[in-house]
Amino acid sequence: MLKQLVFFFIAFSCSLSYGQIGGRYTYQFLNLTTSPRQAALGGKSITIYDEDVNQVMFNPATLNADMDKQLAMNYGSLYGEVSYGTASYAYTYDRHLQTFHAGMSYVNYGSFEGYDENGLSTSNFTGSEAALSFGYAYNIPFTDLHVGANAKLITSTLETYSSFGGAIDLGFLFVDERNDVNWALVIRNIGTQFTTYSGIQEKLPLEIIAGVSQELEHVPIRWHLSLENLQQWNISFSNPVRGETNIDGSTNEEKVSFVNNALRHVIVGVELFPKKAFNIRLGYNFRRAEELKIAEQRNFSGISLGFGLKMNRLKFNYSYSRYTLAANSSLFGLILNLQ
Repeated sequence: MLKQLVFFFIAFSCSLSYGQIGGRYTYQFLNLTTSPRQAALGGKSITIYDEDVNQVMFNPATLNADMDKQLAMNYGSLYGEVSYGTASYAYTYDRHLQTFHAGMSYVNYGSFEGYDENGLSTSNFTGSEAALSFGYAYNIPFTDLHVGANAKLITSTLETYSSFGGAIDLGFLFVDERNDVNWALVIRNIGTQFTTYSGIQEKLPLEIIAGVSQELEHVPIRWHLSLENLQQWNISFSNPVRGETNIDGSTNEEKVSFVNNALRHVIVGVELFPKKAFNIRLGYNFRRAEELKIAEQRNFSGISLGFGLKMNRLKFNYSYSRYTLAANSSLFGLILNLQ
């Protein structure tokens, strides 16, 4: 039954959507990783089902009573002056059904020098975006199927332009306790702009993600597999730098194979000692590796790693993600148990 549901939602959503990769939408920050743990596993892990309240921002179906009064705060830096962070909190009103979640994410793009159309200097300006989310999950009685939803209010300010929008995330999680396997499907950022930047309506970054993870029986390892951007099959593009130049000076575009394109949907990760006070994480993002690699030079794009350290009621998480030789990202996070 679960496999039929997963297939139905993927097929239905693909029939309604088209290519949204590569700057064809607004509010792109919504698909940034939300925690060091997720980043260390390659990004977009949606099957983690424990007390980690950060997970709810990517899959609302993972919300559960173990997250009660857990407060998470994360901060990281991207390229140059760009910084972003998230915060999450869960509260259980009734341990059987009523657990709620509130979260916030923001991006600050730093300061920019302003110039007019003639190249004359004007005043400096800034840019920032933020989203406030509220989530709820429900365990269907007498089943291992969990469903959840997040409602998000989104604001964006870029120089003198601003926009306001809203979106919802739908999440599904099947927990096979007998085999310690979790299956998940998420449809993210179904929404619209309420007000636009300059009168032009733009699409939100709709994304469909499927995932599975399992903790091995006799080895303290949990592996994770995520399939991202399932709303669009072809997410590859021809990199002009990798084209072949002919004798006559003409250039043949890079040809991306079927297998290469398929792998760009794949993210893999592993956690060592996932239930211990100290654990280590490692991930690999195939699309990031393929798009950011440099021809004839090894730069380890797509690799990420990190660790978690629990001390009484506090847990510290860190991740390091490799993008290019000149651009990497580190995320720091704290989870506080306020019970």
